[in-house]
Amino acid sequence: MLQNVSAVPSRRALEFGIYRDGDNNLDASQSLVVAQALQTSESDPTIQFTVQDTTGLRAVDGDIVEGKTRTDSFTIDGGEIGQAKAGKAHDMSDPHNLAQFVAHVLDNAEASGAKQTWIDLVDHGGGDGGGLETHDGNVMSMPDMAKAIAAGVALHAKEHPEDAGRGVDGVVANQCLMDTMGFADALSHAGVKFLAASPETMLSPGVPSTVAHAIASHVGDPAAMAKSVVKTVMQTQYGDEIEHFGAAAAFDVLDLDPAKIAKAETAIKHLNDDVATASKDHIVRSEIRDAVSSVDGMARFPQATKDMPWHADRPAIAVYQALATDDLLSDTVRKDATNAAHAVGSLVLSHKESDGFDPFDGSDYSDAAGPTIHAPVTRSQVDSWAPAISETDNDFYKNVDQDRFARAVA
Repeated sequence: MLQNVSAVPSRRALEFGIYRDGDNNLDASQSLVVAQALQTSESDPTIQFTVQDTTGLRAVDGDIVEGKTRTDSFTIDGGEIGQAKAGKAHDMSDPHNLAQFVAHVLDNAEASGAKQTWIDLVDHGGGDGGGLETHDGNVMSMPDMAKAIAAGVALHAKEHPEDAGRGVDGVVANQCLMDTMGFADALSHAGVKFLAASPETMLSPGVPSTVAHAIASHVGDPAAMAKSVVKTVMQTQYGDEIEHFGAAAAFDVLDLDPAKIAKAETAIKHLNDDVATASKDHIVRSEIRDAVSSVDGMARFPQATKDMPWHADRPAIAVYQALATDDLLSDTVRKDATNAAHAVGSLVLSHKESDGFDPFDGSDYSDAAGPTIHAPVTRSQVDSWAPAISETDNDFYKNVDQDRFARAVA
């Protein structure tokens, strides 16, 4: 933690924290986000990056080689490294470690006079199952990610009561599948205002650190910010002229306003409860299952195996629209589904999808606008990797009676 707070410079728009877990097979590819941060900082003096980078990479005679895993902590400002520290590898899947990092980022935000603070979580992701996977397979659960962010905010406020109103404005999930209603709900309750994430798996290195410039350039204008972030991600190309690939097949920025989240929760719960009641009629149940099944789940890439739990993660708006337009369902269910689609849609500030993502053999994501919801259509899809990874052990799933929906449909 910073012991002293310097005078507030007026030029700082954004403190952007990069929490990169390179203690796994993504170390080399996702290390690019640090290089991108250096380039972005050099060209945009309104941004300071605070980085915790757990990596096994090091430079030897101009080449990058693998060595003993360690954790480097530093800032990037004006293209220069500052506050540099190196030590033994941290457990990046430990919520306490993330909370300490968030507090440190907020300390730096106060010292730099930043108008906003964002956190970028960089690693493997598994939707509502969690992410930030270390080499031994440990992950941080999705609820614990949100709780760790809230704990970091509280720690900063305790140590710096003069800055107690500062929080985490947004989270960038440079992880697969984290654009979910569950994560949006958990972050909103942790006080986070925006989530930038993909509903599908991404190709590493994924979200470029240049999104920091898109955020800093539009502080105070969420709509413009969201549009710029999505454009930055979806236009990013990696590789070379012969072999290249995009960062994501679909990407969103969500508004986590508590009132909007509460409205979406209420609408989804009404639908789930009415679906559970209607499905007591086996003919209606079959019709509901067919409607939900008409919307493909995530993990649409060719190498996806049938046991992956994310096949049950379906774009929420598309699922609710499928139910709302099914003439064989009751007016009550159809009206509930319409309300749920509208309520979830109000969370989406900006989105873009590919209708033929080349790296995934042209898989279509044109319906993947907005967050996903866990909607299994077979018993095997209901939390299929639990207890190692649980997509149902979170407050949102319980509060909206998503278990009743799952039992009715699956």
